[in-house]
This record gives sequence, structure tokens and C-alpha cells, in this order.
Amino acid sequence: MQRPLGPSQGAATREQVAMVVLQVTQLSMFESVDLASRPNWALRIALAVLVLGIVAAVVWLLRMTAMPLKSYAGPLPPLNSQESELRDHLAVNVKYLSASIGERSLERAGSLEKTAAFIRENLQSAGYSVNDIHYKVGVQEVSNLEAILVGTETPQDTVVVGAHYDSVAGTVGANDNAAGVSAVLELARLFATARQRRTLRFVLFANEEPPYFQTEKMGSVVYARQLRSQGIDVSAMISLETIGFYSDAKGSQKYPPPLGFFYPSRGNFTGFVGNPESRDLVRRSIRKFRETTRFPSEGVAAPAEWPGVGWSDQWSFWRERYPAIMVTDTATFRYPYYHTELDTFDKVDCEKAARVVDGIRRVVEMLANEP
Repeated sequence: MQRPLGPSQGAATREQVAMVVLQVTQLSMFESVDLASRPNWALRIALAVLVLGIVAAVVWLLRMTAMPLKSYAGPLPPLNSQESELRDHLAVNVKYLSASIGERSLERAGSLEKTAAFIRENLQSAGYSVNDIHYKVGVQEVSNLEAILVGTETPQDTVVVGAHYDSVAGTVGANDNAAGVSAVLELARLFATARQRRTLRFVLFANEEPPYFQTEKMGSVVYARQLRSQGIDVSAMISLETIGFYSDAKGSQKYPPPLGFFYPSRGNFTGFVGNPESRDLVRRSIRKFRETTRFPSEGVAAPAEWPGVGWSDQWSFWRERYPAIMVTDTATFRYPYYHTELDTFDKVDCEKAARVVDGIRRVVEMLANEP
């Protein structure tokens, strides 16, 4: 059995224990301070990567969304005589295509042929020879229609202005896309008596809408592939898609995320939309529009896979590595009647569409004549 400690021995032992505890505590404190003062390289590297990622994302988004000059803001001026004439012509054409012909699709027998006849008659009346480019969809035949204005200096180089003339089955497609068709017909008329350095091709495409959308039977896919196979240089393509609906109401404009942080909430502008490879074309076009046209405009050069970006005929030209843009009122991101039976003539603002078309006229003129 161990003998109990005496009073003096117990005190000494307690002092010794206290000293040991103090030394251990001091050592632990110094070690903690030392560990805290050492750099945590893993954390620093992770933070640096995060910051660089955020900076890269911001730069990427700014590169997509930053456009030259500023969008027009303020009251719209009265229409000039040319814009008034455009408004009246657009109204007649949109009403005929949507109200008289109505649905324009392979599901409604004879409707595409009737639409093609209307397009052909308009182009011929403006002085053009019209090329019917036929292709088969199953047992049925459809046509792209093309009017060519040969350039005076570099005729081998082409600017294409196009729109699809079909509508979604079961709809009369006044804004989508009788408005775009009418715009192409009016641009062809305005350019008919003048000659440009480059060749202009005004083209109306069949079968943009489902079930042919982004398939081999889409009219613009057939046409763009044909141009590439023929070795034709296309310096620019403009697709006119749903250009007739505008709203000054706050919140009327939506966007695919995260673009809403960079653009206005009012859907009172026309949009210039391209992919990253067409960024220069987007910027040049919107610059000219803003320099010459008192109407709000916004632009973006975003990946084709983003919602809305590749949803028209410019997509077919991107496939063939041609620079191409879409001019649009942004369709489903603004237009509540998109792809419905309520997409009727009364929803199309022909006055504002006329301002846009007149601005696009100056853009096309620039693209057809720049060095």
C-alpha cells in the first residue's frame, strides 16, 4: 500500500503539477498562435480561383452585352414620309398574309403555295426576277424564294436579308412571321432602283416552324447549305423575326438568365441578336442603327444554345460558318401571343415596325457598301 504524502510533499507536488500545466498551456498557446500566423495556401488558392472565375464571368458577360453608342431614349418623332409609306405597306401585307391567307403551313393544303405566289408577285412588281428554289418534304414540294440585286464592284460577295413565311400550324402568324416577311418585301422594294457594291439577296424561307425547326427540312438550312456548296461568300445575313410588338409597360420584357441584369425591363426596343462568332456584325449593325435611327435598340452576342438566341433562320447560316444576326422584338420574351391563335393582325404595331424597317434599311446599305 502506498504511503500518504505529507503536507510539505503534497504542496511541492501541487506546485510542480501547476508548473507543468502552465508550461503545457503556454506551449499550446504559442503553437496556436504560430499555426494561425502560418499562411493557409489551400484557402488562398481557392479564393484566388474564385475571384478569377468571377472576373472572367463578368468580362465574358460584358463582352456579350456591351454595344457601341447608347440606345435612343425619349419621345418618338413623327413619322417622315418614307416611314409613313412603309407603315401603310406593312399593314396591307401583314393583314393579307395573316387575315386573308391565314395559317401558312404544310398542314393546311395550298397555303404555302398561295403565300409563295403573293411573295413572288410583290418581288416581281418591284422589278426583280424571282428564283423558286424547290425542295422535297416527304412527298410534298416547298420553295424558298430568292430575289437577287447584283453588286457593282464585288458581286461575288453577298448580303442576305431573309425571313420565314410559314406560321405555326393552327395560327395565322401575324407577328410571327408575316411582319418579318413584309419587312423583307419592303426592303427589296426600297433597294430595287439602287445598286450597291455587294450583291443583295432577299430570301423568303419555308418551314422554319416546328416540326421542321432546326432540321434538314428547314428552308434556311437548305438555302444556306446551297450557298456554301456553291462557294458563295456571305459577308452578312440578317434574319427578320417577329418585329411588330412593343410595350412601354415596366416588366413587359423578360430575358434568359442572367441577361436581365444588363437590359431594360420595358419591351419597347428592337433587338440585334448574334452568336459570339457574329459579334462584330452585331456591333457594326447596331452602331449604324443607333447613329441613324431614333428608336430604342439593344444587342447581344451570346451562345447559340441559350434560349431564344438561335431560334430563327440566322441559326442555319451559323451552321455554315457565315456571320448572321436576328433582328427581333424578342418574341416569346415579350410577346404574350407567341405561337398562339391570338397572334393576329391587330397585335402588330405597324408604325413602330416601320421605324425599325427604315433603320434596318440603313444597316443593309452600310453592309452592302462598306470596304
